[in-house]
Amino acid sequence: MDKNRIEKAIKEILYAIGENPERDGLKETPRRVAKMYQEIFSGSQEEAATLLMKTHELEHDEMVILKDIPFYSMCEHHMVPFFGKCHIAYIPQNKRIVGISKLVRIVETLSKKLQVQERLTTEIAEVIMNSLDPKGAAVVLTARHLCMEMRGIKKAGAHTITSVVRGIFRNDIKTREEFLKLIE
Repeated sequence: MDKNRIEKAIKEILYAIGENPERDGLKETPRRVAKMYQEIFSGSQEEAATLLMKTHELEHDEMVILKDIPFYSMCEHHMVPFFGKCHIAYIPQNKRIVGISKLVRIVETLSKKLQVQERLTTEIAEVIMNSLDPKGAAVVLTARHLCMEMRGIKKAGAHTITSVVRGIFRNDIKTREEFLKLIE
């Protein structure tokens, strides 16, 4: 990530909106924004699938659910945040389970780049399916989008819900319903 280039761009934006980047309250803003961007866009430099390379052997073939995982991302259309909760389920097979913190890290890694909620939901499910080869995976994201709350239609508090179901969650309605009931 080119922090110097980001700093120059932020300084230009400040000039473009009629501010003086040299005034006391703004002198350090370009540096702070560059440092923040390095953190909030760090997912662009990471490969999420590597987080699931280490698995554990366990005779468990029932649903594993992580509920209410907080996430923050940046809308690729307006470059403002969207944030909310992620719910993940998978059903292991072939005695392959993964540490639950790794699933949280997948959400964190994939959300730390310019995103749209629909793609983020799909990417989380696909990484789980491709890396763990489970019987199925399900992901639901509920989020608020500041691009919709701060500008445009200005509907504060509206939630967008996206879901992706793969494998048994797609093919077996009872399994899907069990997941949805458990994350209520």
